[in-house]
Amino acid sequence: MAFPAWMSALNRKLLRDLWHIRGQAVAIALVMACGVGMYVMSSGMLVSLDQTRQAYYERYRFADVVAPVKRAPQTLEARIANLPGVRQVETRIRSGALLDVDGVDAPITGQLMSIPEFPQPHINDLVLRQGRYIDAQREDEVLVLEAFAQAHSLKPGDSLHAVLNGTRKRLHIAGVVLSPEFVYAISPGDIVPDPGRFGVLWMGREALAHAFDLDGAFNEALIQTMRHANEQALIDRLDALLEPYGAPGAYGRDQQISDQFLSNEIDQLRTMAHVLPPIFLLVAGFLLHVVLSRLIDTEREQIGLLKAFGYGPMELARHYLRMTGVIALAGTALGMLMGLWLGHGMATLYMAYFKFPFLSFHMPPSVLLISLLVSIAVAALGTLVAIRRVMKLQPAVAMVPPAPADYSHTGQWLNRMAGWLDQPSRMIVRHLQRWPARAAMTTLGIAMAMGLLIGSSFSLDASRYMVDVSFNVIDRQDITVSFVEPRSGRVLHDLRALPGVIAAEPFRAAAVTLSHGRHQRRQAILGLDPEAQLSRVVDSTLNPVMLPEHGIAVSDKLAELLQVTLGDELQIAVHEGRRPVIRLPVSRIVESYIGTTAVLRLDQLNRLLGEDNAVSGAYLMIDQAHTQALYDHLKNTPAVAGLALQGAAQTAFNELMQQSLGTFVFFNTLFAGLIAVGVVYNSARVSLSERGRELASLRVLGLTRAEVSFILLGELALLTLLALPLGAALGYALAWSMVQSLDTDLFRIPLIIYPSTYGYAVVVVVVAALASGLLVRRRIDRLDLIAVLKTRE
Repeated sequence: MAFPAWMSALNRKLLRDLWHIRGQAVAIALVMACGVGMYVMSSGMLVSLDQTRQAYYERYRFADVVAPVKRAPQTLEARIANLPGVRQVETRIRSGALLDVDGVDAPITGQLMSIPEFPQPHINDLVLRQGRYIDAQREDEVLVLEAFAQAHSLKPGDSLHAVLNGTRKRLHIAGVVLSPEFVYAISPGDIVPDPGRFGVLWMGREALAHAFDLDGAFNEALIQTMRHANEQALIDRLDALLEPYGAPGAYGRDQQISDQFLSNEIDQLRTMAHVLPPIFLLVAGFLLHVVLSRLIDTEREQIGLLKAFGYGPMELARHYLRMTGVIALAGTALGMLMGLWLGHGMATLYMAYFKFPFLSFHMPPSVLLISLLVSIAVAALGTLVAIRRVMKLQPAVAMVPPAPADYSHTGQWLNRMAGWLDQPSRMIVRHLQRWPARAAMTTLGIAMAMGLLIGSSFSLDASRYMVDVSFNVIDRQDITVSFVEPRSGRVLHDLRALPGVIAAEPFRAAAVTLSHGRHQRRQAILGLDPEAQLSRVVDSTLNPVMLPEHGIAVSDKLAELLQVTLGDELQIAVHEGRRPVIRLPVSRIVESYIGTTAVLRLDQLNRLLGEDNAVSGAYLMIDQAHTQALYDHLKNTPAVAGLALQGAAQTAFNELMQQSLGTFVFFNTLFAGLIAVGVVYNSARVSLSERGRELASLRVLGLTRAEVSFILLGELALLTLLALPLGAALGYALAWSMVQSLDTDLFRIPLIIYPSTYGYAVVVVVVAALASGLLVRRRIDRLDLIAVLKTRE
């Protein structure tokens, strides 16, 4: 290799050394690139998603507080506006409805929102994507949420039908819109969005008021607060003001369902940025330590000569630091490019689920700077021990060949093993026993690759388990029917008489505030038939739980939030009917992975509400051969406000998991494979450079290429096998840490890892190890015996 005359001797040596270890350097750079790429992708996406949310909410004036009521006079708007902390208020009408689109058999759950005929809303403004705003002169015009329009190929000028307060009405689409209120458009009670089964329509205020007999009234107030307003104090004042009008309780933006899902995703990105990238960087630091340490061992004489010719310890230290710096910079640069590419791909994926008018991947310079500094720091720390050895090495000592390895301490136990180990196998075991720390570090590196794969893939197992438990164990109904208003339990007889209905079970939902000490939470309480078979409460072993006669059953997450245990009393303030405040003991704590749950016996809840066998809806099991006839009846039933199909929800959930988690697992499989290849290949290459003379001598003494390869690769195979159980343990630990960090009000991911996931991780690691072994085997086959056997002199 020719160099320019102006290049210094140390820089020439640097380039020669890098060329000599180019295979190891590329492997290390790739591992480091994976860590940097994941950090750049997750951190950049975190910033992009958060900034996009803030800009979208601010530009279209998303409400800070929402105050629903049953019915309140419009004159109350002025009193709300005068409350301390209120910057702006706007009232509207909101109601559920069944939608009917041509070509779709099943009725569709819909939400209707009122908007001013002119001008556009001051709060929760709309982004017009197609068409125009509604015409004040036409009461049958609506705006449609873009996701719903795309799912049914609807466009301005098309029409659909809706059942408005018992009246079937044909509505004409004037425009297609986005809304900050429905970034994550999900039907009440569902766990994933299904735009084909849930639609949002905006209709003129006067037209919607006429349809629902709310002229001069409203049932929801939207409030924007002043910058430093006390939100909780404002909510308390709103509740006191609106209580006579059937208010279930005002809530802040953080409890708005769309924003909750978006915040949950941002939290997951934050976890990804903090947990996974350090694993890659630690492995890269370990590889740099191994490679540089063994390179220095082979260059002892060169280091001694350089010091003898006047090169100081600091000059040589900087020389080796530059070598690691070049590898680190190459890995960082590649990782940044990889992260930018992955980030743009993730932004496209997010746009399929989070409906922003814009979402571009934005990379703050601070993320790139942190990536660079951390990579250089990891490289420097990884080589610190080796650099210190260079600085302390004396020229006279360095130019003396190192003493041969001492294997005398392995003699006794190897002699006892001689009867069942052949000579090459004894050489493998003896070498591992001679260098236990080195073997342990190699094993740990391979185990970390396997652990990363298990820790990232378990989310698919957990999702499958959640789907199975949610749809096949807890909620086993085919259809959930929700009524506009609570109705008498006699409605069940009507439902059971509908075509195709095999069984019908009632439920009652009521808005309450649960309190225990200083902890409180607003949510719905559910009343179920104690003999229910379609929607059940189950324990941690998935066995049905009998609802207590005198007490309440709460989910484990709700118990955690309220700081209650079995036997503690909960204060329950009901926000419906006569609004009683009661106290009940916690009689059951059950597991729940989705949301928070509080359940009573149906008859008990009716007594507490002062009702006579009222129900909010019903769970139906149906004969699939009669679904069309059933759908036709439900479409024309005025009392029905919403319809949830379990089969459609399960399909939507599976599709979401396959597209989002499937992509995530694919890249983590690739990254884990790169770690395994990097660790195994580096270990094999360094061992080959160290033991080249020994292996060549064995070839001269008559051992075949296969036997010589077995000595080197058998050692790596043994270390890989030892790494598998350790990798399984590390994967379980990583999965546990992710479960703890992703424990939110919306989701609790169960710690479920199927045997197939362990098997998949084992296959990936073994295949990566085999690929590395084949690369090294080619070098063993091309070993130049004469060149290797030459003495150092």
